[in-house]
Amino acid sequence: MLRQLSIQNYAIIDDLKVEFDGGVNIITGETGAGKSILLGALSLLLGERADSKVLYDQGQKCVIEAEFDSAGETRALFKENDLDYDAVTIIRREIAQSGKSRAFINDTPVNLTVLKALGEKLVNMHSQHETLDLVEAGFQLEVLDALAKNQNLLADYKKAFAAYKKDQSRLDAMVSEYNKAKAESDYVQFQLNELTEAKLEAGEQTTLEAEQKALENVESIKVAIQSAMQILEQSEASAIDLLHEVQSQLRAVIKVHSGIGDLNKRIEAAIVELKDISGEFEDIQDKAALDPERLEQVQQRLSVLYRLQKKYSVTDTEQLIDIQADLQQKVSSFGSSTEAIELLQKQLHQTEKDLRTAAEKLHQNRQKAIASFQKNVEANLHKVGMPNAAFHVDLTKSKNEVLTENGISEVKFLFSANKGFAPQEIKEVASGGELSRLMLSIKSQVAAADHLPTMIFDEIDTGISGEVALRVGEIMRTMSRGHQLICITHLPQMARIADRHLYIYKEVSKGKTHTRIRVLSHEERIQELAKMIGGEKVSEAALASAQELINTL
Repeated sequence: MLRQLSIQNYAIIDDLKVEFDGGVNIITGETGAGKSILLGALSLLLGERADSKVLYDQGQKCVIEAEFDSAGETRALFKENDLDYDAVTIIRREIAQSGKSRAFINDTPVNLTVLKALGEKLVNMHSQHETLDLVEAGFQLEVLDALAKNQNLLADYKKAFAAYKKDQSRLDAMVSEYNKAKAESDYVQFQLNELTEAKLEAGEQTTLEAEQKALENVESIKVAIQSAMQILEQSEASAIDLLHEVQSQLRAVIKVHSGIGDLNKRIEAAIVELKDISGEFEDIQDKAALDPERLEQVQQRLSVLYRLQKKYSVTDTEQLIDIQADLQQKVSSFGSSTEAIELLQKQLHQTEKDLRTAAEKLHQNRQKAIASFQKNVEANLHKVGMPNAAFHVDLTKSKNEVLTENGISEVKFLFSANKGFAPQEIKEVASGGELSRLMLSIKSQVAAADHLPTMIFDEIDTGISGEVALRVGEIMRTMSRGHQLICITHLPQMARIADRHLYIYKEVSKGKTHTRIRVLSHEERIQELAKMIGGEKVSEAALASAQELINTL
C-alpha cells in the first residue's frame, strides 16, 4: 500500500508531500492544478522514462520518493536483485539537470528494469489512455491470464519460449553456415590437398634460398676462399707464419717481463683460431662444387613455394602452413557441424513438445475462467446503467497452433450495448463512456483475482454522470475492500465514496505558480462536493445535495 509520496522540483510542483490511507483516496481540484501531474510523478517513480523538461527549476535536480508497505509478492524480486527486504519499501528517483536519472530501492541503486518490475507488483495505474488498451489483444490476454491465475505458468513458459526462439535462431545460423560451407567444401578440399601435397616445412624457404645463393655463386666462393687461405696459411708471408715470427722475437724477453708472457699466450690462441678458420675454409671449398642438378631442384622447390604464396597472398611458408591448418579445421568442422545441427534439432523438438504441453495448459486455464468472467462483467455493466449490455470472450487457438510468447491462444473481447445486436469487437462498437464503464467492470474482476495492493484511477468517470456515476462509485468502493484505491475525479458522485479526500490547488508565490494539496475535513468535503455540483457559488440546494450524497453511503 502507498503510504506517502514526496515530490520536489517536478513540473509545477516545487515541494509537495502527500499521505494516503487504505480504502478509497479521492483527489479533486481545479483543472490544471496538478492532479494528473501528481500521477505523472508517480509513473516516473515506477520506471517511466524521464528528461530534464520535467524540472520545475532547471538549476536543481528533481527528487520523487514514495513509501510503500512491503508486499509479500515482492520478496522473490528483492532476493533476485540482492535488495534488502523490509516491512517498508522506499523508492526514490532522482532526475538531474542533464536529464540523466538514478533510481534507488531502500537506498540501493537499481536500473529502470528492476524499478519497473517492482512497480508492477505494487501499483496498477489506470488512465484514460489505458482505456484504449482495452481493444488490444495483448491487454485482453493479460486480463484473462490474471483471472485464470496463469502468472507463474506463463512466466515459466515465456522464459522457455525465449530460450527456444534463441536456439531456433542459432540453428538457422548453423544451417546457413553449413550450407555455405557445403557449397565451398570442394574448393576447400582442393586447397587443402594442394597445400598438403606441397609438404610444407617451417623454415624450409630460408634454408633453400641460402642454398640457392651458394649454388649460383660457387666459383666466386671458391676464388674468395682460396685467396683467404693463401693469406692465412699458404703464402710465404702468411698471417700464421708472421705470428710465429712475432713469437720468435718475444722469446728472448718473456722471462724479463711478465706482461709479455701473457701476450704471447694470446698470440698462440690467435694462431690456433686462424688455423681452425683455415680448416673450415678448406671444408667449404671442398663442398663448393658446381651441381647444376641440385640447383635446379632447389629452384623448382622455391618456385612451388613462391607460386603458393602468391596464390594465397602471403609472404612466407609459415603463413602457408597456418592457412593449411585453417583449411584442415574447416574440413573437420564440416563433419562436426552436421552432428551439432542434428543434436540441436533434437533438442528443439523436445523443447517444442514441452512448450506445447504448457501452452495447452495455459489455454485450458483461460477457457475455464471465461464463463464466470463474462457473467460478472455483464452484471457490473448492468449496474452502471447498461441493462442490455452483453459481453463475450472469444478464445480460440492460433492457426495451425503456432506457438507465440503467450502460448497458442488468441482472444477477442466482444461487446454490445444494445439489445438485439450481437456482440462485436470492442473497437467497432464501444463509445468513450462505454469503454470507461467496460474497463471498470473488467478491472473489478481482475482486482478480485489480483494481489496488487494499490490501484490508481485517473478519471475513470470519463463520459458518465448521474445515476451511472453513483453505480461506478459503488463498484469502486467494493473494490477498495481488498485494495487501496487512489482516484482522480471531477464527479461528486465519485468523490462521495472517499475514505480520505485530498484537494489539490494552485498557489502563486513570488511570481511563480505552485501546486499544493491538503486533506479535507468532513465539512470541507461537503463544500467541495457542493462546488462540484453547482459551481463556485455554493447554493443551499447544492449543499443539501452534497450532504445527501455522503449520507447515502
